Amino acid sequence: MELEGSELGTKDYWETSYTREIKNYKSHGDVGEIWFDEDSQQRVVDWLLKQDNIDKQKARVLDLGCGNGMFLIALGNEGYTQLTGVDYSPKAIELAQGIAKDQTLSINYQVADLTQGAQELGTYQIVHDKGTYDAVSLCPDNPKEKRMQYLATVAQLLQDEESFFVITSCNWTEDELLQSFDELFTKHCTIPTPTFKFGGKVGNVVTSVVFKKRKTK
Repeated sequence: MELEGSELGTKDYWETSYTREIKNYKSHGDVGEIWFDEDSQQRVVDWLLKQDNIDKQKARVLDLGCGNGMFLIALGNEGYTQLTGVDYSPKAIELAQGIAKDQTLSINYQVADLTQGAQELGTYQIVHDKGTYDAVSLCPDNPKEKRMQYLATVAQLLQDEESFFVITSCNWTEDELLQSFDELFTKHCTIPTPTFKFGGKVGNVVTSVVFKKRKTK
């Protein structure tokens, strides 16, 4: 199954959006929208804080499609120090850098298109995606090919089989993610999200799943 293409899957849309948000931030100090709410972000932060095997000082964290960088701001405020954010929108990176500077947090931000590979970024213990796989899926041109390239890049970015790929999606169910990720990743756990009931069936507004890289044979 493929999602119908949307402007949300285009670089032009995000450049225009973040150009507007930079102006708002400079004028009013408004950091802009956190895509599908702060609660989704906080649930991931809370889950990470409960993991005894993650050292805040040593764990390298990468936020894919970081946008305004508020996920990394949240981790920085919790004591994480090895933080990197990437986005294919230069305007998003400009906004994120400005916010981090004003918060006096040291966060590395850089422009990168994850559908084109990203070996220069190195490897990480925690790789985070909130909505970026969704945006790639909405690309009007070759979305399936771009999704596969994106996932291959994510696998290369994980340090080892004990590293975590944490993804939150508002377009794909957990079963759909499991099916699409099966070749490269295995499910570690589900981060519970709010449910709703409609027509006797229970569903989730968003899906948050933690994956690990499949062991190489």
